[in-house]
Amino acid sequence: MIRFSLRCDNDHQFESWFKDGDAYDRMAAVGLVECPTCGDCRVSKALMTPSVAKAPGVKGRPDAVAEPAVPAKVKAAPAKAPSDGPHHAAGPMPAQVMALLQRMRQEVENNCDYVGPEFAKEARRIHDGEAEMRGIFGEASDEEAEALRDDGIDIARLPWVPRSDG
Repeated sequence: MIRFSLRCDNDHQFESWFKDGDAYDRMAAVGLVECPTCGDCRVSKALMTPSVAKAPGVKGRPDAVAEPAVPAKVKAAPAKAPSDGPHHAAGPMPAQVMALLQRMRQEVENNCDYVGPEFAKEARRIHDGEAEMRGIFGEASDEEAEALRDDGIDIARLPWVPRSDG
């Protein structure tokens, strides 16, 4: 495993672990490395000081090396108070998770038809061959979703977060 210091085109700096340098190169080439702050996929390696362990037991030397200081201009913003933004059971939603969910929402909206509160009815029509096969999204009650699943109709509930563009 290797840790890289990364920076997006919006000048957000972050770190991420990869199997090796080639794994980073492959993932970055197809847009799978994204900024946890803004979701930008235009990411490059940032200047990084290597972390080299000191030999244990050498007098006057620590057994581990401290993380390099990050220049003030690229330090991460302080964490939001628990009352800000979406939450999960353990507190505020991590920025990287939020960015991924926002990207997922954008993909669903770009590639599927919105059918609103008629979701269960339309999903059943597609399943029964009465409507064209396509991706749809909309709203369904817990009971409607359970009935669809009981009838063998594959559906998924997705966390619907605010759009990344505001």
